[in-house]
Amino acid sequence: MSPDRGRPRHRAGTRTDAAPVRRGLTGSTAVLAPVVTVLTIGLVFVAVFLAAFHTPKAHRLPVAVAAPDRAAALFDVRLQRVAPDAFQVERYRDEDAARSAVEHRAAYAAYLDTSGPPRILYAGANGLAVKAMITPLGHAATPEVNRLRVQDILPLSKGDSRGLSVFYASFGLVLAGFLFGQMTYQLAPRLSFAQRVLSLTIFAVVGGLATALIASTVFDAIPGSFIALAGVIALMAGAVAAGTVLLIRIFGPLGVPLGSIFMLVMGNATSGGVLPPSFLPGWLQPLASVMPAGVGVRAINGLAYFHNDGVGDGVTILSVWVVFCIGAIFSLDQIAASTAIIHVAHRGKPSGAGA
Repeated sequence: MSPDRGRPRHRAGTRTDAAPVRRGLTGSTAVLAPVVTVLTIGLVFVAVFLAAFHTPKAHRLPVAVAAPDRAAALFDVRLQRVAPDAFQVERYRDEDAARSAVEHRAAYAAYLDTSGPPRILYAGANGLAVKAMITPLGHAATPEVNRLRVQDILPLSKGDSRGLSVFYASFGLVLAGFLFGQMTYQLAPRLSFAQRVLSLTIFAVVGGLATALIASTVFDAIPGSFIALAGVIALMAGAVAAGTVLLIRIFGPLGVPLGSIFMLVMGNATSGGVLPPSFLPGWLQPLASVMPAGVGVRAINGLAYFHNDGVGDGVTILSVWVVFCIGAIFSLDQIAASTAIIHVAHRGKPSGAGA
């Protein structure tokens, strides 16, 4: 009779990308761990959002100027006198070029003084904070002109009177992406890699379509191509979800608070949905151009108002987020599977082999 008869055979199971699992906490650790974790997230939220928005100040907002040398220089001097370091004058060859700069978000306003009475153009789609800074400049920076016209050439949609619809839409999907990443491991920790990617794809696509339908069609709050909006929102949701899944895959339960801090708190604080990134403190501004929420908000605004400004960069950066995170999860899955196979093979090896 074979000595191995009756012994259970080791079989390679379905490869999964389950996060590391640990036994439940007990004692004083179980009492304090939730308190420390939740307070850390809450206090980081308070600190970051207060740092970003408690006294927001413009930092060298570009203002296009199409005017003769003397008029341009005089406007610049008066502008700095009214709001030092808040604006940066940039000369343009003619009125069409200056207007185009505003329409493509290369400038927040344009001072035109080449033909007819001087006037200021701005884009109300940049939000109420920018409007509140720009509209008084016409009279403050040119006091000798009695009837200086200030014109909004890109007003907000009628369904978005406060200019916050893009932020709410993006925040909702960023939050949903984080919750997806968390719940996918809580509800289905043993999903295979292919099943988890399929679940993430369905979430992102359905979330993008549903959000675009609600924001663009139902409430008429975000103008622009429905399919393009849905695509950008889906990429943003997928990037946040994939990033959260990767953090949990690497750090286990610790990945949940890390995802809260980086994806939710830092991402939404620097998204530019409440205030343009130029109003953020210097240490937060760089995050607006790399975090999924920031590049997503800029792309959505570009689709809605600014002639697709930021859409190309947004799609590229969001795609990199998704591909990198999924690739990293796949690599970790392969490493874990290889380690398991080696372990099974070692356990099944006779004790005297190789002696």
